[in-house]
Amino acid sequence: MSRVTVRAGQDLEPGMPARSVHAGPVALPTIEARVFALVADLLGIDVDQLSREVSVVEDLAADSLDLAEIAVAIESALDVTLPQRFLDRVRTCGELIDGAVALARTGREPNAKGVEDEVPVRARVTPAGVPTPWTVERVLLLTPYAVETLTADALGAGVGARLELTVGAEASEETLARLRRQFARLGERGVHLDVRGERSAGHHRPAGAA
Repeated sequence: MSRVTVRAGQDLEPGMPARSVHAGPVALPTIEARVFALVADLLGIDVDQLSREVSVVEDLAADSLDLAEIAVAIESALDVTLPQRFLDRVRTCGELIDGAVALARTGREPNAKGVEDEVPVRARVTPAGVPTPWTVERVLLLTPYAVETLTADALGAGVGARLELTVGAEASEETLARLRRQFARLGERGVHLDVRGERSAGHHRPAGAA
């Protein structure tokens, strides 16, 4: 007697042709559903709240520990390894899914050139009315997570605050324009943005010049 293989959950009605299950690459919808389920479970939210456009950090308020737990869960479920540099620049659920798909299928992360787009910057957030010397300046790599963090810091400083970003003198005008776009919504909330390239020692553009 011949044996038929039926997909899990599929009832074989009389006269209904059976379909064999063939091993092959995991389909995108399958990975997407699994990633959504893992994220929802770990963050304690309903899976219906998730979409590819949802920001993991901003919309879901996931911190670095949450991201680490999500990464471990995805690695275990899909038998892949998510590089830290990839996790550092992930912003949306869609980017997380695309990375998992690429690694599951090819063993390589997507958009490797994206690492080159992570610009080292000197960042300073100054609340309105606070002298610049009293504010804290820090140097960091401008990953998507850093963008979200600096945006939150600047908004938290209140209306009239200023976010200053200084990049290396070798930065192109295209890079400066991209940074302005990344923080464009600050202007809508009353926060001033100053993005500039570093000049020779002791010579910077005046505050407010972009």
